[in-house]
Amino acid sequence: MSNSINLSPFHGTAGRHPTRAFLDSLSGHDDPGNFGRMFPGLPPLHVDDAKLEELADAMMDASGQTHDNGDIPAGFTYLGQFVDHDITLDLTSLGEKMRDPTAVENFRSPSLDLDSIYGRGPDGSPHLYARDPNTFGTTAKLLIGSNVTVGFGGVTGDFRNDLPRSPEGRALIGDHRNDENLIVAQTHLAFLKFHNKVVDHLSAQGQSDDTLFHAARQTTTWHYQWLVLHDFLGRLTMPGTVDKILHDGRKFYRFKKFPYMPVEFSGAVYRLGHSMVRQSYDYNRIFDAADFSLLFGFTGLSGSIVGDLAPQPPVGPLPIERLPSNWIIDWRRFYDIDSSGLTQSSRKIDGLLAAELHQLPGGGGNLAARNLKRGVQLGLPSGQMIADAMHLSPGDKMTASEIATGPDGAVAQQHGMHEQTPLWYYILKEAEVKGGGQRLGPVGSIIVSEVLVGLVHGDRQSYLWQNGTSWRPTLPSQTQGDFTIADLLRFVDEINPIGDN
Repeated sequence: MSNSINLSPFHGTAGRHPTRAFLDSLSGHDDPGNFGRMFPGLPPLHVDDAKLEELADAMMDASGQTHDNGDIPAGFTYLGQFVDHDITLDLTSLGEKMRDPTAVENFRSPSLDLDSIYGRGPDGSPHLYARDPNTFGTTAKLLIGSNVTVGFGGVTGDFRNDLPRSPEGRALIGDHRNDENLIVAQTHLAFLKFHNKVVDHLSAQGQSDDTLFHAARQTTTWHYQWLVLHDFLGRLTMPGTVDKILHDGRKFYRFKKFPYMPVEFSGAVYRLGHSMVRQSYDYNRIFDAADFSLLFGFTGLSGSIVGDLAPQPPVGPLPIERLPSNWIIDWRRFYDIDSSGLTQSSRKIDGLLAAELHQLPGGGGNLAARNLKRGVQLGLPSGQMIADAMHLSPGDKMTASEIATGPDGAVAQQHGMHEQTPLWYYILKEAEVKGGGQRLGPVGSIIVSEVLVGLVHGDRQSYLWQNGTSWRPTLPSQTQGDFTIADLLRFVDEINPIGDN
């Protein structure tokens, strides 16, 4: 396998246009819209639903083993989901997507600006912000919710480790999807606390009250952007990919004025995280094998947190009032924060998904089938078409025999999908073969890195726009001039609020 990525001068155009012919005829334009295509000149891949369903069934990892990816701790799976919810929200019906996916409206700003945390700010989204107890005015801090204290597991005390909630148990946050499973909910909570800690940090340094919120938001957002590009992408992609793009520029994800959301990214490649999901999680010292029914059950969006509607006492059987204190996350089990040895790995990135994802809770169906069908419905090209358009070297392209490996690959070969492969499945097999299941291969690495770097490049409030590549993180960290998600959690200083046995 070649260790280099040959990036040619060829690049795709992108944008939002009323017809595909018009889209294909242009090399650039002033209004990229909300969704678009990185490679609009490539023809869509057509595969019958029955064949896709058969491949999806073969993508089940029924072994019961963890297939650990020791390079990527388990928390990064849900950091990736948090990032996804920060940059894209599609409320369009499937029929409208099929007619013209590039005309679909994105209800999230296509930038890493934490609008899922800040909403429209203290004036536009006052329900997200805490009040000064002396003046009852809005403070620079975000609201934090409290837990229902339970004695099970020896967890008692006054805990504030839940999302803020309405009387009906609905999370008062900038994106309701961040309350759909417990790990992403606790990730969102960590960012609420991160902002509040930054407020304290800057206030102690003498930041004036009238500029405190805006300074804290900028500091929080810039450190978030840094850790996404350098910690998250650094682990997920081929070594040197992000640095090369930051140095040489983007060659395929291009826009003239404002970023857009490529359907190749949102509809296929960034769904790589589904392969990283474990069958169950060592969640904290009390629940060491939390499955999906529990992770979804202890939420307000997907589960049974119903606020004041819950029967009393609220710690009894579901439904429940708020998150019980014994379900506060132990971050040491999800990121390499300390030397405890508790950190669990994500699942390998390959052509298989945990069995639980083939029958999602609440009638969600087979996630693999949904992803494969979505790619065809969006008119996405095959992985091979994109690899050719990128002018990758022969050693960086997947061969038909490499796609055909394993029982899932055998089904792909049976239906000719080893030669023209759905993009989502292609990047999973590419990670399996070229990246050893530890990280993405060339096509996946380039698309994910160019898009996320581009979203930061195109945000005029970002650290890249304001300072270029010369800016370095300023908050305390284990490595000066760097900042990771583990540094963030150490800074927040609540990595294990419920304590050890």
